[in-house]
Amino acid sequence: MRGPALVLALMAITASVQSQVTKQPWGKTADGTAVELYTIKSPEIEAHILTYGGVVQTLKVPDKAGKTGDIVLGFDSIDGYLGNEPYFGAIIGRYGNRIAGGTFTLNGKTYSIPLNDGPDPKHPVNALHGGPKGFDKVVWKAKEIPHGVELTHISPDGDMGFPGTLTTVVRYTVVGKELKIEYSATTDKDTVLNLTNHSYFNLAGQGSGDILKDVVKINASRYTPVDANLIPTGELASVAGTPFDFRKPTAVGARINDNNDQLKKGHGYDHNFVLDSGGGKLSEAAEVYEASSGRVMTVLTDQPGVQFYTGNFLDGTLKGKDAKVYGHRAALCLETQHFPDSPNHPKFPSTELKPGQKYHTVTIFRFSTR
Repeated sequence: MRGPALVLALMAITASVQSQVTKQPWGKTADGTAVELYTIKSPEIEAHILTYGGVVQTLKVPDKAGKTGDIVLGFDSIDGYLGNEPYFGAIIGRYGNRIAGGTFTLNGKTYSIPLNDGPDPKHPVNALHGGPKGFDKVVWKAKEIPHGVELTHISPDGDMGFPGTLTTVVRYTVVGKELKIEYSATTDKDTVLNLTNHSYFNLAGQGSGDILKDVVKINASRYTPVDANLIPTGELASVAGTPFDFRKPTAVGARINDNNDQLKKGHGYDHNFVLDSGGGKLSEAAEVYEASSGRVMTVLTDQPGVQFYTGNFLDGTLKGKDAKVYGHRAALCLETQHFPDSPNHPKFPSTELKPGQKYHTVTIFRFSTR
C-alpha cells in the first residue's frame, strides 16, 4: 500500500481510535449529593468533567515540545467549586450573561429572575448566568457515550423565575485534539435560553501568570457596547479604529489599558462580539496563540456571538489547582453565546424556545501548536 491509499488507511485508523472514558467519585455537595469526575482521554488531549455544574475541571493539551499541561483554571476538590467562585469551567444556564434588572417580558407576561450582579455586589441590578442557582450549581445526571460523557438536567417550571420545564442535555466529547460541546434542550412552555461554557483558559498553563501577551483573533466586525451596568445599549458598533478590533491577531495587552470608555466600564474586555458568520453554521469564531508554549486554541461555533472576558475580576485571592494563585487577568474566556440581555432587545437574535422546537448548538475547542 503506497501513496494516497496509505494516507487514507492511516486516517481511518486514527479516526477509529476510541477516546478512553473513565469515572471516579469526587466528593459530595453540601446536601450530600455525590459528585463524579469523568476523564475523557484521546491520544492527544485529556479532559476531566464534573457532574457538578458540568465543569471542565482539567484540560491537558501538549505544547510545541510535546509536553502536556493543564490549561484551564479550577480547583483540586469539590469544596472550591461549592464556594463563591467565578464559574470556572461550568455550564451556564438557563441564561448565559446578563439580563437587565432580572426581568423580561414573554407573550405579554413579565418574568423576574433573582438579581446577583452589578457594580456594587451589595446592591445587584442584573441577573447573571441564570441567577444565584444556575446550571453551574446543580449536579447533572451523567452517562458514558462514545468519546465522552452526556450530562442531563431537568429544570422545573419557575426555576430561578424562568418559565417552562426545560430538559437540557450537554455532551462533552474528545476526539484527536478537539474538545466538542454539544448543547440540546426542549421545553414544555415558551421560554428563553442561552447556554454556554465558562472555561477560563491560560495556554501557558493554569497559574502561569497573566494572559496579556496572548495573541487573539476574533472574527467580528462589530460588538455590543455596554452601559455602566455592563448591559448592552442595543447598538451593534463597528470595531474599526477601536481597541475591540481583533480581526487581525493582536496581543490582549496591546490596548487593554487604553483611555476607552468601554474598557473602563468592563475593567478590561468583558464584551460580546458579533460574529461575522452570523451564527447558524459551524464557523471559526476566534483563535488564541501563546508564544512560550506554542499552543494555539481555535474556537468554532454556530452561535452568533462570543463573550471575550479577560479575567478582570480575578485578584489573587483564589488559590486553584496545585495551590496556584490566580492573579489579575490570569486567564481569558471565550464564551460562545447569543447576545446578553437579548429578551429585552427585539432586534438582537432571538433566544426564545417554544414547545416542539429543539435547541441545538455546538462549540468546538481545537488545539494545535506553532
